[in-house]
Amino acid sequence: MQFVPRLPSILLLGVVYVAYVLIGGAVFWRLEGELVEQNQALLREQKSRLLQRLTCLDIQGLEEVGQLIQSASKYGLSLKSNSTADGFWKFTSSSVFAATVVTTIGYGNISPNTMYGQIFCVFFALFGIPLNVVVLNKIGKYMLSIERRLCDFIAKKTERKRCVEVLIHSLSFATMAMLYFVAPVLVVQRYEGWSYAEAVYYCFITLSTIGFGDYVADDDPDRYYPEWYGPIMGAWIFFGLAWLALLVNHSIDLLERFNGYMKERREGIASSSEGSQQEQTQAPEEKS
Repeated sequence: MQFVPRLPSILLLGVVYVAYVLIGGAVFWRLEGELVEQNQALLREQKSRLLQRLTCLDIQGLEEVGQLIQSASKYGLSLKSNSTADGFWKFTSSSVFAATVVTTIGYGNISPNTMYGQIFCVFFALFGIPLNVVVLNKIGKYMLSIERRLCDFIAKKTERKRCVEVLIHSLSFATMAMLYFVAPVLVVQRYEGWSYAEAVYYCFITLSTIGFGDYVADDDPDRYYPEWYGPIMGAWIFFGLAWLALLVNHSIDLLERFNGYMKERREGIASSSEGSQQEQTQAPEEKS
């Protein structure tokens, strides 16, 4: 019997979810569709010009060149300098790939091609993804407990619990945002040669574990990267995801406190109304 009253809320939530996705699809369609059509027309013109200029190149040869470019991009080979991306499928890049698997980022810039590698990837992700969720959740809760203890310690000294909580949480959020979002944006912009908007886009897509793979750090074979760049980016991904777990725990904690506050307020209003009703019923009895 308790399931029936919840059904309308579930349906409403489902309708909101579907509407949100469809609206997002319509917006992306409007923003990106026209540009794709323009690029396709431009590519057709460039293709015809290339075939006219290179008379020895036919359609089959052009397809072979396209396949060569795709394969070179897949295996980290630069066609300009004939060099490969630093550490491509070496221990460092393999460790970063393993991290993108368990964090479900999945850039797609590198992927296993051997049968044994693909089978191992399935079992590795099967056990690694839940382990990653547990570890990040534990780290987020641990960081939140440190903030709570700091808030309680300062609140005892100042006797202003609400102000201290707001101040500590605000400072923590600002510090973590600078450390895990603003600073990485500047570093990525410097060493990847991207614009500021592209760097912000990459950092958000990475930390949100969307991982389109259109922008990947430490993956350009034509650029020089310092030795510390790859390990720093890997550490940033892990601790950045832990920061997101902290934000999730923050949100849950704030919602629980707000829910408790509203519940206490409703109970207080209900008790006061009951008290006033009892006083009104007692007053006629005393007169009689």
